[in-house]
Amino acid sequence: MPVPGSDTADEAVRTTCDDASICKRFAVSVGYWKDPYIQYFVRQAKERKAPEINRGYYARVQGVQHLVSAFLRQTQCNCQIINLGSGLDTTFWRLKDENLLPLKYFDVDFPMIVARKLYNIKSKPPLSKPIMEVQSGESLLMDSHSMDSTRYSIIGADLRNLPDLEERLKKFNMNPDLPTLLVAECVLVYMSPQQSAALLSWAAKTFPAAMFINYEQINMGDRFGRIMVENLQRRHCDLAGVEACQSLQTQKDRLLLNGWEDATALDMIQVYSSLPQDDVRRIEKLEFLDEKELLEQLLLHYCICWATKDKQQLGLADITF
Repeated sequence: MPVPGSDTADEAVRTTCDDASICKRFAVSVGYWKDPYIQYFVRQAKERKAPEINRGYYARVQGVQHLVSAFLRQTQCNCQIINLGSGLDTTFWRLKDENLLPLKYFDVDFPMIVARKLYNIKSKPPLSKPIMEVQSGESLLMDSHSMDSTRYSIIGADLRNLPDLEERLKKFNMNPDLPTLLVAECVLVYMSPQQSAALLSWAAKTFPAAMFINYEQINMGDRFGRIMVENLQRRHCDLAGVEACQSLQTQKDRLLLNGWEDATALDMIQVYSSLPQDDVRRIEKLEFLDEKELLEQLLLHYCICWATKDKQQLGLADITF
């Protein structure tokens, strides 16, 4: 079993970035949601993805986007977003298209993943041009593992090394006084409970007005959950933080115990039924789903949890589905 933080374990975690990106690209190609940018980061899947996988990613993407957009509207975009373990995510470009960019958007991930993202941005004008369009006069700062521009930064860092993470964010003009949204999708589960607690506590202490969105597994103690864990372990991917993924309550408790004032958690069945139902009906016509039970099991084993603290009284605790 690879030790969390070892090269083998970290490499296994990095491969989950490719898996997620390929699944998203396939779902986009079928028409689940629009993302004109993902094609520049990841190749089309060689084989079809199962309809329940596509619907699961649809619920995940739409659910997280709903909360991100709500935060931006609540703060009137006078805020910053830090996407932790961002992988090849395209949110910056899509927010620019929607005229919903925060004052600054940060993507943070392992230096190896950041290097790939930067290579694609440098070599593909549909990615680089939008960054330049919101760039003020000064030149773009870029090296092999980071890029800084007026509205968008990419930082190669290890989330388990908080002093280094904070130093890099500050170097690229992170402003602790700005309302701050932190997003983590299937990230904390790969860290030990102590490491994820330290990250959540650091975020709660650093930003007086903030929201943390966590998309992650739950109900991992039942039979279906144990099979999920075993499948990942076979790929040398150990869920070091699985003890926080036992229930919606354990997910909320972790946030509340580490300095957050309010926390809410919904399993993905609840999220799916809270999404705009006309769009849900549209996507349900895209592919025939033979096994509704498998989709329900998948959705029952993931959740979106979000927490706020609001010294500036911006009404962040009012954000919901």
